[in-house]
Amino acid sequence: MTLWGGRFNKEPADSLAALSRSVHFDWRLAPYEIEVNLVHLKSLVAQAVISKDDGARIKEALLELATEIGGGKFTYTKNDEDVHSAIERGLIEKCGPVGGGIRAGRSRNDLVITDFKLYLVDHLLEIAGEICQLVQAFNNQADKYLDLIAPGFTHTQHAQPITFAQELSKHSHGLVRDIDRIFDWLDRNNLSPFGAGALAGSALVPNPEKIASELGFSGVMPNSIDAVSDRDFAAEALFIMAMTGVHLSKIGEEFILWSSSEFGWVEIDDAYATGSSIMPQKKNADVAELARGKSGRFIGNLTALLVVLKAMPFAYNRDLQEDKEPIFDSVDQLLLLLPAVTGMVETAKFLPAKISKTADGGFSLATEIADFLARKQIPFATAHEVAGACVKFCEKNGMTLQHLTTAQLLAIHPALTDEVKAFIDVKGAVDSRGSSMATSKKSVSAALTLLKKDISQIESEVSKRRKPLSGMI
Repeated sequence: MTLWGGRFNKEPADSLAALSRSVHFDWRLAPYEIEVNLVHLKSLVAQAVISKDDGARIKEALLELATEIGGGKFTYTKNDEDVHSAIERGLIEKCGPVGGGIRAGRSRNDLVITDFKLYLVDHLLEIAGEICQLVQAFNNQADKYLDLIAPGFTHTQHAQPITFAQELSKHSHGLVRDIDRIFDWLDRNNLSPFGAGALAGSALVPNPEKIASELGFSGVMPNSIDAVSDRDFAAEALFIMAMTGVHLSKIGEEFILWSSSEFGWVEIDDAYATGSSIMPQKKNADVAELARGKSGRFIGNLTALLVVLKAMPFAYNRDLQEDKEPIFDSVDQLLLLLPAVTGMVETAKFLPAKISKTADGGFSLATEIADFLARKQIPFATAHEVAGACVKFCEKNGMTLQHLTTAQLLAIHPALTDEVKAFIDVKGAVDSRGSSMATSKKSVSAALTLLKKDISQIESEVSKRRKPLSGMI
């Protein structure tokens, strides 16, 4: 069924019909379409555009369709062009020609974007809930390792010793920003486009604010032309999901490295690893690798929509049919990926002896020598050179910084007295960094406490905002 054609003398060519057809992917908007139609119907009956008796019949049919869609009894056919035509067909089948009255006052242009926004509100909040679970998994693991000192890395080279709890919980902070972006998205995009009609507004939707309120929106978009053509909200949603995907990719990369024989820092639980079809000994970090791999897909979906939008003229154009599949794919893949990554993190067994073994490796305590000299009011540029000279001496003589004798230290610089030896120590180095953002046990413990409080509040907010459609798809 199509919702147009009265002025045409020919049926659409098969190739056009196939190209134009979107019901096979936009059918997932059906429950949101039912919700919007129910609210719109109430407005049409109040204006006497549809009689009370006909309105009651249409409402009953819409509610029956909702149940049948949820149960799989009613679905689209090969002759339906899109979700809108499929739903209207279902209404007419149930209550006759009066079912077509639901179309009064609205266009597919404002209807589809309203459905689409409601879909994204629901599913971005679902994603936020899944991210909360992953943050909790990292926080719970971090709690166990507040006393474990690990080598910290920059450029994948040993840098400075850190608390391993901080290494784990760093991911929580990035993931919380992803949730913050979802809330920002909700606040900025929670405006209804319904009532914009094709582009000029609708004479039969005199109070779009009331419809917006009943649908859960905080207000109405102020320009009807912008309302039907805006897809900023979709691009923003794809960016949020792409950024989340990048964070998951970084997590995956670390677990791949850490679980390798060369690192040996973590043992991934058998439930979250796979084997080789030819090498019996293999245990592969496939969850981590797929997390890394799927990031390209999320980025690609964002890029695809931006390219569609980049030269869009005036109001609605059919190019905008291309907005939904990238969103649906990113939503599906993220909701598939997040529980698996959470499970991998929750069940991971970290190996403290391996992790702490090289905490002082790679001359990671050299900065302590430079800081020691800086406290003696030696310009840091000079202090940096002196610390570098200590490293150079140790490399040449096959020794570590901790093994430098007093005589050797003084020969490198007269300010390197015996006091410096107390600072060339991994625990001392970690403990000395006690600011609110730093790596000492006290700092990391306090940060974790705040993280737990934040994530508890976020979970409560997600639960409060989520209004999933029950009994439907």
